[in-house]
Amino acid sequence: MRIGIVAPSRGLTRDIADRALALAARDFPEASLVIHPQCFLQDGHFAGPDTARGAAFVEMANDPSIDALWFARGGYGANRLLDAVMPQLGPAAGAKTYLGYSDGGFLLAALYQARVGRPVHGPMVADIAREGGDAAAARALEFLLRGNRAAVPVAPATAPTIALNLTILATLIGTRWLPDLTGHMLMIEDVAEPMYRIDRMLFQLAAAPALRGLAGICLGRIADVVANEPPWGDEIDQMIARCCTLLGVPYLGRCDIGHDADNKIVPFG
Repeated sequence: MRIGIVAPSRGLTRDIADRALALAARDFPEASLVIHPQCFLQDGHFAGPDTARGAAFVEMANDPSIDALWFARGGYGANRLLDAVMPQLGPAAGAKTYLGYSDGGFLLAALYQARVGRPVHGPMVADIAREGGDAAAARALEFLLRGNRAAVPVAPATAPTIALNLTILATLIGTRWLPDLTGHMLMIEDVAEPMYRIDRMLFQLAAAPALRGLAGICLGRIADVVANEPPWGDEIDQMIARCCTLLGVPYLGRCDIGHDADNKIVPFG
């Protein structure tokens, strides 16, 4: 199996790429990791300019010899590619699995909205650098190669699922890239935000007509919260429950996703 690696947002360092290649060679010899040279570019914050990042994604998505695309890392920048990238995707792009999360959620959501391929929330290549990161990378490769995934708790068996970073989801609301989520169980997570910003984004979710048909919302990990002064009073579960009440959908409790090495696999749909 040939797994293409692209960087729609920020790039890879050579040492992280080498770690991923070594793990795949050792534990998944049937996998061939094809790292696009674009992953090592740098243009300020980004892994190369928008044109280079978009061209690399389209090249690998449309390459029939590539079986899946694995996102290198998050950061910021994938949203800037959507207008240019999505119209260029051909038949080969529809046969692939696309694996990532965080900022990559922009592409996953747009692919799901357009019914192109199989978008999947799960660990990215750069997660191998986290504590316990070998297990995260192995989880991703195990899924791509064999279709296995760790169970995600509190997932109603009859509901299709979608998992997105809360910031990405809030940004997608009102755009043409937000999929129809009617009947879906939505899983959300976030990282490095103060609680008032989380609350502000939940206000946006609660007021979004496009989300009123959800089967329910599950909460992943809200990690590395930026301290508030004075201390924030509400607990995160209270905030999510209030959002769900205003939205008129069930709060389904916790789920095992987040910006960490324990982040689980969630296929869309």
